[in-house]
Formats: sequence, structure tokens, C-alpha cells
Amino acid sequence: MNLQLEKKSWWGYIEEDLQELLVSSEFLVNVVKGWGGDLPGGKQVFHDYSFVVFPAAKAYEGFLKKMFLDLKFITEEDYYGKKFRIGKALNPYIDKKYKNRNSVYDKLVNFCESLPAQTGKDLADTLWDAWVQGRNLVFHWFPNEKRAVSFVDAQSKISIIINAMDKCFKGCKLK
Repeated sequence: MNLQLEKKSWWGYIEEDLQELLVSSEFLVNVVKGWGGDLPGGKQVFHDYSFVVFPAAKAYEGFLKKMFLDLKFITEEDYYGKKFRIGKALNPYIDKKYKNRNSVYDKLVNFCESLPAQTGKDLADTLWDAWVQGRNLVFHWFPNEKRAVSFVDAQSKISIIINAMDKCFKGCKLK
């Protein structure tokens, strides 16, 4: 996998630790590709390649938090605190439970509606989908939904995350 991360418009925007996480996911993909999907010295194939996606998912979380802070969608207390949850803030369906809450999803829709080239809802939905596909469905385990992530799926999930960051950085005019 050659993501050419250093050439991404947002590469200098994110902190070094987030850059290292993305490089780690790319490295893991390339190592596994080099094995042909097999472990060194054997024929065993991993049942679940979610470990390849984890670093990119963590970097995506950091990217979103930084962007939300820079766009003033969250406070510094949210950013530095341990209680803010992106999954709740970005969830387009949560407002049905909390009618009086102005969610980050809504703020993103409203902010991006004023920008040309895309709708705010399209961008917010892209970020939410990347969160669900690239993080929630990778991290969580449910007894009736044993979702093993294939190697092809792992690569796809990393691409979904990178593409969401590309679209967001361009769409929100971040610097």
C-alpha cells in the first residue's frame, strides 16, 4: 500500500504522533502483503486483520478532534478531557434522543453548507461512515456479530479513513 501520506494536504496539519499512527498502518499492510497473507515460517493466515486498521482509526480520531476544536465545534475542555465521545458527537441519529442538543454533526452540516462544491450533509455523512466502518466495526465485538476483518477489508477501511480526511480537509478549508 502506497498512501503517499507525506503528500496529503492535511499531513502538516496533524501532530507527529498521528502521522506515526498512519505510517504504522501503512507499514503493517506492506508487511502482511510481503508475507502473502501468511505468517513467517508457516501457513497460518490471521483470522482477523483489525490490528492493521487500529493505528489509522486512532489517528482518525485525533484528526477529527483537532478539526472539531479548530472549527470551534468543541471546547478545549472537550478536546483535552476524557469525556468527549466522537461517536456520540458525530452520530446523525443521536439528535432524535436529545432534541435540544446541537451536535457536531449538525454544526458540520451547517458550517459546510456555506462552502462551495459539496453539501454539509454529504461531508458529515462521509465522516460518520468512516467512523463506523473504520473504527466502530473494527473495535467492537458483539456475540451475534463476530465480524472478522479480512486483509482486503482492512486495506479498504484504511482507505475509507484516508479519503474521509482528504474530503474533510478540502471541504472545511482547514489550514
